Amino acid sequence: MFSILFSLVAIAILVFMLAKKINAHMALLLSGLFLLLVATMHDSNAIFTSKVLDAKGDLNFWFFNLFEVFNKNLSSTLSGLGLTLMCIAGFSAYMEHVGASYALFKVFEKPLSMVKSPYMLLIVSYFVTQFLVIFIPSHAGLGLLLMVTMYPILVRTGVSKLSALTVIGTCQYIDHGPGSGNVILAAKTAGVDPATYFVQYQLPTTIPIILAVAIAIYFTSKYFDKKDNFVFNKDEIEKELSENGENKTKYPPKIYAILPIIPLILILGFSKVVGSSIKMNVPVAMMISTFAAIIFEMIRYKSVIETLNSIMVFFKGMGHLFVITVSLIVCGQVFAAGLLSIGFVDTLINFAKDAGFGVLAIIIFVSILLSLSAFLMGSGNAAFFSFAPLIPNIAKSFNVETIMMIAPIQIMTGFGRCVSPIAPAILAVAGIAKVSPFAVVKRTAIPMIVAGIVNIVCTCIYI
Repeated sequence: MFSILFSLVAIAILVFMLAKKINAHMALLLSGLFLLLVATMHDSNAIFTSKVLDAKGDLNFWFFNLFEVFNKNLSSTLSGLGLTLMCIAGFSAYMEHVGASYALFKVFEKPLSMVKSPYMLLIVSYFVTQFLVIFIPSHAGLGLLLMVTMYPILVRTGVSKLSALTVIGTCQYIDHGPGSGNVILAAKTAGVDPATYFVQYQLPTTIPIILAVAIAIYFTSKYFDKKDNFVFNKDEIEKELSENGENKTKYPPKIYAILPIIPLILILGFSKVVGSSIKMNVPVAMMISTFAAIIFEMIRYKSVIETLNSIMVFFKGMGHLFVITVSLIVCGQVFAAGLLSIGFVDTLINFAKDAGFGVLAIIIFVSILLSLSAFLMGSGNAAFFSFAPLIPNIAKSFNVETIMMIAPIQIMTGFGRCVSPIAPAILAVAGIAKVSPFAVVKRTAIPMIVAGIVNIVCTCIYI
């Protein structure tokens, strides 16, 4: 009961700080340090040593040890997962700089504009977003791109603003593809490469989810549009789009559409999935692809020096990702270390076993818990990064492979983010469309509930 009591106190502190608008980084870090302090004080030899660190890493003074936990997690994350994520961010920043992400969408623009039925166009657009998210692994980034590309097409064809925002707001409800931060963390935690994780463990579940959500979006959009008495007014839409300055985005050559796809070709083409003996990791794929983009820019602008100097866009993107995401991962790891050191996970496992709960019940419980956390934080990353380090111990206790437990949990985490009115992507797209974020999440809620149900059903089949 000791571990459960103080863990609940720490979680209450975490929720309180988030409610008071303290950022997730500091909220997770302080909650984790509180748990580490409690675990240290519970140790009879706390003045000289503690159980929060092994003997090799112990600094022989309990207060220093609390912050050494942060240092160890920072060092290990930067040299592994952090570097991978920062390279992805650098590449994404460079793609935005050269306009390649926009060019990729333009490939789909003409086929989309040929679909005349508003609700069929809505569903076709939804499938396009689920393809694009593999190459643009950012909820807010992809959402903003779609607002200047897909949104005008949808509303001009007769799709209501809120129906269009349903598709755009849920553009990354599943973090999938070997370029996603959550996928890379899940794969690393489970001990498999991201390409194998994506093809063998994600797709069998995400494909049924994507199909089910498409059906849910179709019927819920028709229902809400009818309930809201939506009437298409072309003049009003044209006036609003003109005020928003929809044509400000730079249009690069169409050949640039291939640039965001190069990393996926490299990662999947030189992986165990296709039986390749040549090895390829994510940072190398991102660097090669960035240099390919630099060559494209040299040819386009016929300028060597200026184009070579543009590499700073890549490194600035890496730095921005460190500030936003890598630091969040480390703070989440400190919180997880606190839960582990205080014995919360062991107590929870023993309680589940004594109550007769199986591994499926634990997966469902943790999935719902993380979805709720994502809803409260407005971030799927913050929730998943906090709990992922705990999953291997839980899986081991139930005699299942980590991959079988972490995959459905990772998939479900993003659902909560898409129904959170404080999620950055939801706030951004709602602001551009001049509607309430609460009106958007009212539309996204039912499709995300459907996604959660299908995820659980698939988990029951595969476990």
